[in-house]
Amino acid sequence: MTRRQMIASGALLSMAASTRMRMQLDCGSIGVKAGVREALAYAARYGFGAISADSGWLARAPESEVRGVLDEMKEKGITWGQAGLPVEFRKGEDEFAAGLKELPGRAAALQKAGVDRVTTWVSPTHDELTYLENFKQHSRRLREMARILKDHGCRLGLEYVGPKTSWTARRYPFVHTMKEMKELIAGAGTGNIGFVLDSWHWYTAQETVADLKTLAASDVVSIDLNDAPAGIAVDQQKDNARELPCATGVIPVAAFLTALNSTGCDAPARCEPFNAALRAMAPDAALAATAAAMKKAFSLIG
Repeated sequence: MTRRQMIASGALLSMAASTRMRMQLDCGSIGVKAGVREALAYAARYGFGAISADSGWLARAPESEVRGVLDEMKEKGITWGQAGLPVEFRKGEDEFAAGLKELPGRAAALQKAGVDRVTTWVSPTHDELTYLENFKQHSRRLREMARILKDHGCRLGLEYVGPKTSWTARRYPFVHTMKEMKELIAGAGTGNIGFVLDSWHWYTAQETVADLKTLAASDVVSIDLNDAPAGIAVDQQKDNARELPCATGVIPVAAFLTALNSTGCDAPARCEPFNAALRAMAPDAALAATAAAMKKAFSLIG
């Protein structure tokens, strides 16, 4: 282990003493191109405790290669965070049926590798479906997907999209708050669906610490962290222009994480800033900036 890795490991141990949440490296969300082994090396170098899983790679890769990655993860003390849901459920029935057909194989590959969290986001608006029509369609489709995932030991995490600029962009608004998402999860009714809690959407939905404390630890499948640009009213914030966690202080990340930690939350937390300047950086610079921001956020947990 290099000196840098020892320092990173020490930082993780320090965090682990106060929280069960893990810093997850998701290279794609910060604009860094990396395969699984590269992501694993980056995670060890910069002090992340988890990496994102790719169900496509896990389903295609030779068993010996997957085993090698799992052995290396164990050696470095790095676990899986979440995997993205590989089904297009926001469009027509043909696209949904095609994805659903492939889901059992993908879910089996995730289960075999020890991945038990799968996540996606729910569009907050629709051009044709009213709220009730969209709710019924989502409940049915989510139920079908979640049942397959449940058969393979996986939980499904759903992210609501909070900005007013997003849920008013098309004709019919849909789920865009925590309370509405609770109703949608109950409507699917499979028992293995929870939240992707994004500090950005929590902030833009104008929710509070009290809202977070209505959730149990088991309700949170994964966490996304970021900050908002300063000088922009909350209802004018746009979803594709965010900042690294703790960059501006507009989003109270400390209160967000502290509230989740008080529930015993054990979810992986990744950085998702959608930030053009970060994406323009060289990989090592982007990784270093992300790691520093995430460690600062975790250090603020009270």
